[in-house]
Amino acid sequence: MNQYAALIPFFPLAGFVIIGLMNTKLPKNVAAILACGMLLISFCLSLGVFMNISGQSNEVQLAPWISVGSFSASFTFLLDPLSSIFLMIITGVGFLIHVYSVGYMHDDEKHNIFFAYLNLFVFFMLILVLASSYLLMFVGWEGVGLCSYLLIGFWFKNKSYNDAAKKAFVMNRIGDLGFLLGIILLFITFGSSDYHIIFPKAQGFMSGDGMITAITLLLFVGAIGKSAQIPLYTWLPDAMAGPTPVSALIHAATMVTAGIYMVARSGILYALAPVSMFVVALIGVVTAVFAASIALTQNDIKKVLAYSTVSQLGYMFLGLGVGAFSASVFHVMTHAFFKALLFLGAGSVIHGLAGEQDIRNMGGLRKKLPITFLTFLVATFAIAGIPPFSGFFSKDEILAHAFTSNKLFWVLGVIGSMMTAFYMFRLLFLTFYGTYRGNEHKVHAHESPKVMTIPLIILAILSTIGGFVGVPESLGGSSQISHFLDPVFKPAQDKMMLLEGSSSVSEVALMGITVAVVLASILLAWYLYISRKRVPAAEGARLPALQNLSYHKYYIDEIYTALITKPLDKLSEFFKNIVDNKLIDGIVNLSGKATEAVSDLMRFVQTGNVDFYLLAMVIGIACILFFKLM
Repeated sequence: MNQYAALIPFFPLAGFVIIGLMNTKLPKNVAAILACGMLLISFCLSLGVFMNISGQSNEVQLAPWISVGSFSASFTFLLDPLSSIFLMIITGVGFLIHVYSVGYMHDDEKHNIFFAYLNLFVFFMLILVLASSYLLMFVGWEGVGLCSYLLIGFWFKNKSYNDAAKKAFVMNRIGDLGFLLGIILLFITFGSSDYHIIFPKAQGFMSGDGMITAITLLLFVGAIGKSAQIPLYTWLPDAMAGPTPVSALIHAATMVTAGIYMVARSGILYALAPVSMFVVALIGVVTAVFAASIALTQNDIKKVLAYSTVSQLGYMFLGLGVGAFSASVFHVMTHAFFKALLFLGAGSVIHGLAGEQDIRNMGGLRKKLPITFLTFLVATFAIAGIPPFSGFFSKDEILAHAFTSNKLFWVLGVIGSMMTAFYMFRLLFLTFYGTYRGNEHKVHAHESPKVMTIPLIILAILSTIGGFVGVPESLGGSSQISHFLDPVFKPAQDKMMLLEGSSSVSEVALMGITVAVVLASILLAWYLYISRKRVPAAEGARLPALQNLSYHKYYIDEIYTALITKPLDKLSEFFKNIVDNKLIDGIVNLSGKATEAVSDLMRFVQTGNVDFYLLAMVIGIACILFFKLM
């Protein structure tokens, strides 16, 4: 099966090329079937690779790429347990999102181009996770950045959507600069960008080596940008400008998990850099709590889920930072299931309400959208960490590792879990319970078509049973996913001086504490929004100080605008008006005027009189002879 693995990313690429070139000539149904079919083939091939992974790494070389002096790079794919799991997530969840898009985007005038972009997005993400070198990973890394720009700004006639796309593109470039500098340092240090050369050599370095620390911190800057961590997270909530399937694709299965994958893939390097590990864990847990606190007060259904994504990514980085590499990858998988389901469920609500996204104008929808409600409820249980749903196993494993590493990180993680449960059930109650608060004369809520609800049902099943591949030994399981990933992360785990894990009794106790506080948060949400029937204040109403800060996202965008955007705008105006227009253009204009002035003088010797020319020639010859004979 490995010999066919090279075809996995090229079927989506073929879909992009065919749909992109034929565009208007293809009927909508044909384009949709082609895009979905190409990804289904990739999923089947990915499943074959996953089933045949033996724990050993295999490289599939496609073609030479760069050869300059002693440096060479090739298009080579790496197949191992880590890449195979990501292949399954990207192609499997990506396929369901493609199918859902058939119904959601059916009436869009650029339907075919949308599916072409989706296929291209998946192609670049597959290149990213299959790459056997940092250089090839960077190609996929930049590719998903480009596609995110195209998809977030897909409805480009709306200026705010264009601004959101540009914001995502620019903020990702900031992170990408750090990633690129990290790759350069890797080449300087190891003489290559290939994993199979870097990782074995890295094991010879001492823990805490300055160069390894610098490399890992620079790589993490790239991860901060791509996976929307503090301080480069503000692009992700604005990315909600794109169609809802794009939100599901970016937030659940592809782009934002790229940073997690890159840090996990570089596990041996981070294991040798304790400072970098602490920074990763600290940024992760602070982001998890900070983003969750913002989600508590948001009223746009997609914005709540967007900040939820930022928060859940924080948990993944927390896991990576405390050495729980397998647990973080496990949470990537479960998060792909329940977050894709939440976004697609939100899209189903928006579709059923003719574009309404404000939860203050919803309510009582569980009877009108029964399938959407039930599947959304499952996803809410999963993200809140209610056993036995998938999010419970993956998040609690991260928190258990955090407890053994740093008690403060565990406390903050539990606080984040409380907030997660509260804002998700707040969203659920305000959307599906109570009475409808919108305008029933204008909008008649209805369930989405089967092409949209079937992916919801499949994702709901995965969100329910997906966690059982990681049941810990303390609960009678064998944590199959951890054993599956052991060959990838064993070198890193061997290098790390981890504290002894907690006993089974204490691990169960930690789970009990987390579940208890989560249930308390759910009861509080029920009391406020079901029993008391509280509805968030209308736009412009006065709010308590802390609530107002959260509602306005702590004014971070405004602070960035005041401290960074406006000074840069002023600086660019200075360069335009003074440096460019007056200095550079002045020099160019001066050279032109000087040429003109010299020409004006020189034209006086061009009289057209032959006698004058002869006289000038004679004088010239006389001068030459005079100076020659002197």
